[in-house]
Amino acid sequence: MNTNLICIAVAVIAGLLMSRPAKKLHLPAVTAYLVAGLLIGPFCLGALNIPGIGFSSLEHVEGFSLLTQVALGFIAFSMGNEFRLAQLKAMGTKAIIIGITQAVITTLVVDAVLIGVHLLFPQMLSLSAAITLGAIASATAPAATLMVVKQYKADGPLTRLLMLVVAIDDAVGLLLFSVSFGIASALEKGSINLTAVAIEPMLEIVLSLGIGALMGLLLNWLETFFHSRSKRMALSVSFVILTVGLSMLKFHIGSIHIGFSLLLVCMMTGTVFCNVCNTSDELMGRVDHWTVPLHVLFFVISGAELDLKILANPVTLIVGVVYILSRSAGKYLGSYGSCKAVKCSPAITKHLGITLLPQAGVALGMALTASNLSDGSLVRNVVLFSVLVYELVGPALTKRSLLKAGEIVPENKTSARTPNQPKTPVSIH
Repeated sequence: MNTNLICIAVAVIAGLLMSRPAKKLHLPAVTAYLVAGLLIGPFCLGALNIPGIGFSSLEHVEGFSLLTQVALGFIAFSMGNEFRLAQLKAMGTKAIIIGITQAVITTLVVDAVLIGVHLLFPQMLSLSAAITLGAIASATAPAATLMVVKQYKADGPLTRLLMLVVAIDDAVGLLLFSVSFGIASALEKGSINLTAVAIEPMLEIVLSLGIGALMGLLLNWLETFFHSRSKRMALSVSFVILTVGLSMLKFHIGSIHIGFSLLLVCMMTGTVFCNVCNTSDELMGRVDHWTVPLHVLFFVISGAELDLKILANPVTLIVGVVYILSRSAGKYLGSYGSCKAVKCSPAITKHLGITLLPQAGVALGMALTASNLSDGSLVRNVVLFSVLVYELVGPALTKRSLLKAGEIVPENKTSARTPNQPKTPVSIH
């Protein structure tokens, strides 16, 4: 336990220290945290096996998964703050059309390219793996995107639309994966499970949104019992942790497997709370400040989780490069075409696709589900390789696109390290 506490502290400090050279190189802090994770991970300092200094193995990193789940819950809860009714009325329809269209087009593009690889080199990639990877390609990581937006205080039409699309992307990706994985399993087993393909994913989305809405209303009701800012913040933090715990529950009703999407549950909780609570802005700001170390830890652990052993497998590298290129093309073309169709501004049309490239937790979860396929290990390794590339490059590309769109104000060289000013004496006369 003592070693784990030291390890957590070292991880946060390493991430913060790495952000200094990253700032000099004009890279987002998220990238610095991920690189810090690689450096103290099991393939660098962790390999020295010095207790408390780095993560000694991938199993050691996985031991902190509960912390990363809680951090992801806070990130999703914070994203709910972007779903104000005024914004939904202004661009909700566009976001839904773009979110669905770009995800479907990405899946189709990756499917087409990887099925072509299968036809040319059947020993390299199976048809079931190609179809499954196509669906996984639709998923976008909300965490890195949100952190870039918050770090640079990005704001504008592109940023607001991006946050909506990323959230919608999670639900669409879940449906696409369920259908594609069902087809892939049918190709290998010779039969298709309609319950797993059609009913369970819809139930997961509906139940996740429903529980999230109830938790948002309950948080708003409980919050009225307290007037102290610190107590209200403590209640909000505890409530997000409670929501994360509920979203991780799994059970069966007959033959139907019931599960929840952590991202959708926490996002919906934040959305409902922010739309019904008059003081939500102030409270969300305080919660965001409280969770800064948790967010740093989340990305450092994410960097440490990246398995560098996959780089030694040439098949993984070849399929991975094809996957990354085709997914990037699908995201850009899907976003560009759908933005054109709904008549978005040229800045949004040109830059939205690039901001949707980051990929991480959701895709890894899908890859874990696909491990039952005959080519499941290849699917997992390809997704791991893509996450390694996208997580290191994606935040910088997101920053660049938001900067090009004029939605990031150049940072001033300011510092919080100013000396305390002496209080002006108060005259008693």
